[in-house]
Amino acid sequence: MTLPVYVHPRVQTFLDDNAQWWAEHHSAEQAEAWYDGFVEAIFSLEHHPEGRPLARENDAFPFKVRELYYGVGQKITHRALFTIRPDQVYVFLIRHVSQAPVSLDDIS
Repeated sequence: MTLPVYVHPRVQTFLDDNAQWWAEHHSAEQAEAWYDGFVEAIFSLEHHPEGRPLARENDAFPFKVRELYYGVGQKITHRALFTIRPDQVYVFLIRHVSQAPVSLDDIS
C-alpha cells in the first residue's frame, strides 16, 4: 500500500534552516546534498513506513511514533519522527540524534 507523505511546516522550516546554515558555514554543495537526500528519504516513507522502528518516545504518545534515521555517509545525525494515519504518513518533527527525547509539549 502506498500512502501520501504529509510534512508538517515545522519540519520544512527545520530542513530549510539547517541547509542554509550549512551552506553559510561549510559548503553549499554539501548543504544541497544533505537537504535533497533527507527530503528523498522522508518521501520514501510512502512505501512501507511500518517497516521503520518505533521511536524511543513511542510510549509517551497516544499514537505510534516511528522514526527514520538520516545522515551523510555512514554517520547518522538526525531522525524524522512520524506516525502512520489511515490516509497518510504524517512527519511531524526532526531531531538531531543527540537531542533529548521528544514529548507532547514539543509538538503542540
